[in-house]
Amino acid sequence: MDSLNQKPSAVVYLDACATTPPSVEVIKCIEDVQRFAWANPSSLHAPGLLAAERLERSRQTIAKSFKANANEVVFTSGATESVHMALMGVARSMQPGRLVISAVEHPAVEAASNQLRREGWQICHWPVDGFGRVKLDHLETLLSPPTSLVSLIWGQSEVGTIQPIKTIGLACRERGIQFHTDATQVLREGLLNWSQLPVDLLSASAHKFQGPKGVGLLLIRPEHSTMLLPLQSGGGQEQGLRAGTEPVALIAGMAKAVEQLHQPIAGCSGSNLNIQERVQNMRDGLNIELQKIAGLRFTGHPNDRLTHHISLLVATADGQPVPARAVVRELARRGVAASSGSACSSGRSQNSHVLEAMQVDAEWLQSGLRFSLGPWLLEKNMEVIPDLLNQAIDAAASSA
Repeated sequence: MDSLNQKPSAVVYLDACATTPPSVEVIKCIEDVQRFAWANPSSLHAPGLLAAERLERSRQTIAKSFKANANEVVFTSGATESVHMALMGVARSMQPGRLVISAVEHPAVEAASNQLRREGWQICHWPVDGFGRVKLDHLETLLSPPTSLVSLIWGQSEVGTIQPIKTIGLACRERGIQFHTDATQVLREGLLNWSQLPVDLLSASAHKFQGPKGVGLLLIRPEHSTMLLPLQSGGGQEQGLRAGTEPVALIAGMAKAVEQLHQPIAGCSGSNLNIQERVQNMRDGLNIELQKIAGLRFTGHPNDRLTHHISLLVATADGQPVPARAVVRELARRGVAASSGSACSSGRSQNSHVLEAMQVDAEWLQSGLRFSLGPWLLEKNMEVIPDLLNQAIDAAASSA
């Protein structure tokens, strides 16, 4: 039983796209709420009113940070639920038409789309180029009737590419098409301006930016909230859109994590760097060193990409592809946590649908490796990665 209480061995954690360690401030915030504001926020007695106050203060904090109104913030259990609430909630309020999604969506969007297909919707995939970016020359065709709903991932977790959300959002708005984006990976990039974003619905999870797991949000325009059909009914919480007692402690933890997104670096007096800029500098330095390793092929857009993200195809020095899952295991043995493909599907050995959509050659479809960084890292952590990656590739190749 003692082993259950042991801390995990020290690792260089480079898997932020899968999840992030909650910050110390977030953990303390959650603990405080669990101790002092633990009641049901729908109750009318003093403990309930205290919980309700904390809930709404958290909503106000998040709304203000994203330049949204409080009534535009709906709390959920995470991005997967938010995606389903957005797509299925809107679609079921309409006559079945055409839903357009990108060819590189998260499995949650694919799952919601498949359910709508069974309900009579036509699902169309927007093709991407070799960088994983949607091809804008398809815009007029794909946004013509009967398209009435579009959902595009903003920042692709596997290859890091940023999609032209504003361009497509404006085009959808001109045509009266409802537009949703999965913004789970981009919220950690900084604070978005919801008031100026041409998006109708936006999904995200807190645990991608050092908040707690089990909580997320859906941003939704007030004029669209009345047309959104809830996935579950009950007590009428969250403006009747998401029944169930709100997890006040987790929501407060998410609000605390949002507050920290653009804080200056602790101990760096006079520095203009914020946390995200420091992480990007570490990413850039590591990227330069990795490019010196023979056999690696880098994926995703070189410029329009997540600022903490490196993605590549792993191979031996003579260019023979190596299974990335084997490389991930070898890195783990050497104290480095990385990922092959999406964490939500990485438990299965299979070709990457993202790399397939990018028309990567078949022999490379299981060789995708991802490093995603965060503020818990130090510059000295990056110095050891190239050598350890070389070792991991050699070991994986020899055991294949």
